[in-house]
Formats: sequence, C-alpha cells, structure tokens
Amino acid sequence: MAQPLFSLDGQSLITPQSVSNNLPSPSQDHETGLLRTAEAEFAIVINLATQRFAAGNHLPDAVRWLIGQLHDIRQKFGAAVWQKLIPIIQAHSSAKILQQCPFTRWSFEKPRGYSGDAGLIDFIYGHPAVAEEVARSTRLGLDIFEYTINAPGPVAVRERRDILTRYVDDTAARTGSDTEVLAIAAGHLREAEASTALAEGRLKRWVALDQDPQSIGSISSQFHGTRVEPIDGSVRGLLARKHQIGTFHLIYAAGLYDYLTDKVAIRLTQICMEMLKPGGIFLFANFSDEMADDGYMESYMNWELLQRSEADMWRIANASAAENTVDKRVWFGTNRNIIYSTIRKLP
Repeated sequence: MAQPLFSLDGQSLITPQSVSNNLPSPSQDHETGLLRTAEAEFAIVINLATQRFAAGNHLPDAVRWLIGQLHDIRQKFGAAVWQKLIPIIQAHSSAKILQQCPFTRWSFEKPRGYSGDAGLIDFIYGHPAVAEEVARSTRLGLDIFEYTINAPGPVAVRERRDILTRYVDDTAARTGSDTEVLAIAAGHLREAEASTALAEGRLKRWVALDQDPQSIGSISSQFHGTRVEPIDGSVRGLLARKHQIGTFHLIYAAGLYDYLTDKVAIRLTQICMEMLKPGGIFLFANFSDEMADDGYMESYMNWELLQRSEADMWRIANASAAENTVDKRVWFGTNRNIIYSTIRKLP
C-alpha cells in the first residue's frame, strides 16, 4: 500500500501527484509500454461509453458499465501506470460530459479546496443542502447522477452514516444521560439528524471537531440548543494535544482515515485510546481495497483515497493499544466497500 504525502490538517490530503511521487516505478521502457497499452484500452472503453451516452438510452447502465471498466483498467495495470493515466482521462473530452453530474463536478472542482468535503458527502445523502446545486444540472447530468450516487461507494457511505447513528444511540442506552461522544473530522454531522438519543436529550455532550469553518458553521446553526458542541480543530491539533476536550464513551472518525498514512493513523488512534473512558469504544472506518468505484473516483472526480485491506486495518488496531487492555474487531459493511475497526477499552 502506497503511503502518500499530505498536510496533516486535511487540505488536499491526497492527490494523484502525491501518490505517484511515492510509488515504486518499473523501468522507464516497461512503464511507457504499459501506459501506451492502458491508453489504448481506455480509448476503446470511452469510445463505447460515449456512443452509449449519445444514444441517450439507459444512461445509468452506461455509467455503471464505464465505472466497472475503469476499475478493471486500474487493477490490470497497477498503481504506477494508473497514476499516469489519470491526467490523460481527466483531459479527455468525456470529462466535460461526466462532470455535468453534480456529484462528479463538485468533487472535481473542490469548491472548499480539498477532497471529500462535507458538501460532497451531502450529495451522497441526498440532503436538502445541495438540492439547488442538483437542480441546476443538465438533463444528461441528472441521468449520470442517478447512477453515480447509487454506485457501491455512495451506498456504503450512507450505511456508514446509519452505523454511526446506531453506535451513538447504543452507547447512550448503555451509559445513560452522562454519555459523551466525540466525532473527529465531523463534517456536517448528518448522523446526528436521526439520533434518538440526541433528540430525547439522553446525551451529556456530542463534540463535533472539524477544521472546516463552513462545516462548523453548519453544525452550529443546525444543532443550536442541543447537546452538540462544535469545535474548530484539526488532526494536527489532536496529535499535538492542543485540544483539551476531556474523555469520552465513544470516539469515531468516519472518513478521516481514508487520507492518513499508517504512521499518522496509528498515532491518532493511540491518542484517541487515551481519550476514552474505561469501557469506551473508538471506531474508525476506511474505504476498502475491494471498492468498485475507485477508478472513476480517482479520475473523473479527482477524489484520491487511501484504500485499506482487512490486514491494513488490523495493523493499525494492533499497533495502537496493548492486547491485554482492549477488545478489537475489524469488519466490513454490507457491500464490503467500507471496512471498520472498533477498539473497546477494557474497564
């Protein structure tokens, strides 16, 4: 697994360039030959896809087929060649077609300056906050959107939101009205919208830490008067122990680990374990290396992610806490596009 460079604060954490700079490269001649073959295969695939787009029939099926083909090309030619193919795909005229999809366009343009922002995740959730952006799309864009938003990755992200809500509510049921929860890189905290524990006042506090002022503003406005406490803070701040925010029954990081190298992920996990109360749980999630949408996301959406395997997740969990002090689990979501680890601190 390549370990890309990034800013600890999460601004443009991973880019195709940062990945390619850290990949072992085959010989120049061999790589050039593979790249030419990959370009030729992409040319065949995209010609067929654009013909289907032009025909205007069953567009979601055409998009599904294209996403599958890009995944296959990515797998076939390996990371080093794929990283060189990404800018070629992005420069192709098909990008103008696919970026009529509001979800794809938002990801590529990065209006908040970095990948995977909370606004992008709102497209996946079908949240009213992005309804106007969706409404401005072309008919073709909406047809493409019909599939991209229901591809395996977004389906897994919606399940992740529901899992987070369930963990919060189950924790409150177990620990009572003194329950304290911390969300790291909280985004818009959409999982709180369906929380019965929050709605019924069965939490002491739900700290939502994020470094994006727009996300903090959204949380402050939506959850004003509740037990939610938005805090402007960063991964760097946690690693430097600048945020003195106490201890918690539940700490979770939903999308953050997709952008962290092993070294930083392990260190952050260790710090989170120190912030857990006895019996508390730390949960972190990651897009898995089995995800089906990776080629499309990395190319047309310019959304680079660090995918992890089951072994990768165990490596982080095992390096983060002594075996006799915790209970650890690693498990997949329903469609295996997101993988989870939970670490419970023994009483």
